[in-house]
Amino acid sequence: MTRALSRMLAAAATAAMLGIAPAVPAQGTQAAPVQPKPCTTCGVVESIRYVEQAGQASGVGLVAGGVLGGVLGHQIGSGRGNTVATVAGAAGGAYVGNQVEKNKNKKAYYSVTVKLDNGKRQTLSMDNAPAVKEGERVKIVDGNRLALL
Repeated sequence: MTRALSRMLAAAATAAMLGIAPAVPAQGTQAAPVQPKPCTTCGVVESIRYVEQAGQASGVGLVAGGVLGGVLGHQIGSGRGNTVATVAGAAGGAYVGNQVEKNKNKKAYYSVTVKLDNGKRQTLSMDNAPAVKEGERVKIVDGNRLALL
């Protein structure tokens, strides 16, 4: 072994023990490849669920149904029978109007849970059925879309 080579090896060993990386790789060796940044939005589809959320009633359906039911009930019978029919029609109409409003405001969507590579979970809400299946590897794009990897 030549003196120059032994000096270079001794310097490299000393630098390695001190945790100092050489500025230039030794002759005949290659620099370590640069590691790509880990994907923070990549993961595996853990679950896909179809969700129907009951609608909220604002009271408009209740009032409109009550009025319409009362008008229709008033046209039935006469005397006390007319009064009972009006009240019953108003109550029934209010109930039906409230339920119609709730059904109109009902929301349905797909809830997709992705287990990210960093161990966290992220859930996305989608209006249409996703094009991915449970267990597939995906990337979350723009925070609300999935792309297969």
